[in-house]
Amino acid sequence: MQIGLVIYGSLDTLSGGYLYDRWLVRALHAAGHQVTLYQMPWRSYGHHLTDNLNPSWRRQLLSAPVDLWLQDELNHPSLCWLNRQLRRRHPAPIASIVHHLRSTEEHPPSLLPLYRTVEQAYLNTLDACLANSHTTATHVHRLRARPIPCRVAWPAANHLPDPTPFDAAALAARARHPGPLRILFVGNLIPRKGLHHLLQALAALPSPWQLSVVGGKQHGDPYTKKIERQLAELGLARQVHFLGRVSDSKLVDCYTTHHLLAMPSFEGFGIAFLEAQRFGLPVVAFDTGAVREVILPEQTGLLVPPHDRQALAQALTRLAQERELLLALGLAARLRYSLHPTWEQSMNSAVRWLESLPSHKKTG
Repeated sequence: MQIGLVIYGSLDTLSGGYLYDRWLVRALHAAGHQVTLYQMPWRSYGHHLTDNLNPSWRRQLLSAPVDLWLQDELNHPSLCWLNRQLRRRHPAPIASIVHHLRSTEEHPPSLLPLYRTVEQAYLNTLDACLANSHTTATHVHRLRARPIPCRVAWPAANHLPDPTPFDAAALAARARHPGPLRILFVGNLIPRKGLHHLLQALAALPSPWQLSVVGGKQHGDPYTKKIERQLAELGLARQVHFLGRVSDSKLVDCYTTHHLLAMPSFEGFGIAFLEAQRFGLPVVAFDTGAVREVILPEQTGLLVPPHDRQALAQALTRLAQERELLLALGLAARLRYSLHPTWEQSMNSAVRWLESLPSHKKTG
């Protein structure tokens, strides 16, 4: 098949969603399919809405020689109206790769109706949906007027290199080593990842701790400024270390030298949750999004009610003080990861499903 993949920016962008897209493209190529990228630059949400009226963008898509459209759902504002023309004037069915819905995130109440309306309009133009979790698939079906074929293909974590020998004895030594609780946060500095919630909880922690933050941040960005002010107000600057974007080998080092991953975020899946479990790290997170598809509460991590910073602080304190519990959760986390499909298994299943979709036929 000739497949057209619509994305913002570069396929090499560092995020879990783009990692998913790269592995899917790799699997499509391995199966003999051709994938052509149709890219638009990252801009504001309002500017993306105007893409629907861009004549050169419209001509490019309407004349594209593709048998199947694959659209990253992040592009929904640029396609919510244009897809109606694609359905009428282009024979290829439209499938969307959905990592999470914008309308399920935290936003100012004044903006949520707009996001929900635009996203719903986009979802109603689709013929099929490839979702990264059952939670995401459920959110899609709730917004659509009618059901469509939807496949769940989980992300994986075997993209990271294998660490040096890291067995149960190493896990035990790490958990029992005296000293401050070493906490890891892996995510770009955006509100959805919840670093502000974590910092507020850490300010109430009675036990000594250190936090390493792995992820990109933009200097001058409003959220980055908010985090910097919060650190100053709470007096936490000496205990929080920003590592920025790191190589895969450095990320493995972080996972093997910290005690746990703390991510009070909303995730359509949460690749970092799975990565952490690969290296025996329990996860402390808000009980929201698709977290229960990755974390087993009280078995591989601790989940607390969304926005409950006191409960978050209590969970972190518990693991700081009960190192045998930290070890038990870590060992179970390693087992949980071993039962999860690899990228190859998950994406090959997704490709077979895409191949089974009716060609040159609209279903909705």
